[in-house]
Amino acid sequence: MLLAKLFTTRDSGVSEPPFDSLNLAFHVGDDPAFVAVNRLKVAAPPIAFMNQVHGSTVVVVDSLSPQEPTADAMITQTKNLALAVMVADCIPLLLWDKALTTIAAVHVGRRGLVNGVALSTLNLMKELGAIDVCAEIGPSICGKCYEVGADIFDEVVSGHPSAASTTVIGTKALDLPRALENVLRAKSVEVSRSSQCTVENAHYFSYRRAPITGRQAGLIWLS
Repeated sequence: MLLAKLFTTRDSGVSEPPFDSLNLAFHVGDDPAFVAVNRLKVAAPPIAFMNQVHGSTVVVVDSLSPQEPTADAMITQTKNLALAVMVADCIPLLLWDKALTTIAAVHVGRRGLVNGVALSTLNLMKELGAIDVCAEIGPSICGKCYEVGADIFDEVVSGHPSAASTTVIGTKALDLPRALENVLRAKSVEVSRSSQCTVENAHYFSYRRAPITGRQAGLIWLS
């Protein structure tokens, strides 16, 4: 069994501004025909997408469904089925076990960190037999760019102190990748983390930079 992972950028697609150009999301207002072509451009097996709602639902999939599941995490043990998590500042989290029996794609934003969607996914993977789980945290908004108000800051930091950060001008901010990494490492998960910030790097879609925009994806599959 072989493992493959991929984080797309906004480059090399057919969508027109403001979704230029490799937008993978149908729900953002882009021309559906362009999105369909963009999805075909991604070099992966058949791809399972989710209807993401910033919740904590985790689903196990073993085949493509004509209707995308409403969830923020997917798990599979099926070969040649890619799992996708779409983002435009939130964290695309990919999980797999070292034995390469089980993989997962997880959408972790601020609410996802608070509601524990990553841990729910990890627990279900272990119930399915996964041991020695590894994680990759893909490109997302960094701790200097995610400025928030005091109420949101206090809500998140009360449960995740390592999320506390500040912007370059000293205002309150959240470092979600750092907090998520600490959550996973506390469960003995081996973690790698991208250094790319989606706000700072124009090769990525960023909702914080431009609220009308597309979505890139993190993908994982077994072959």
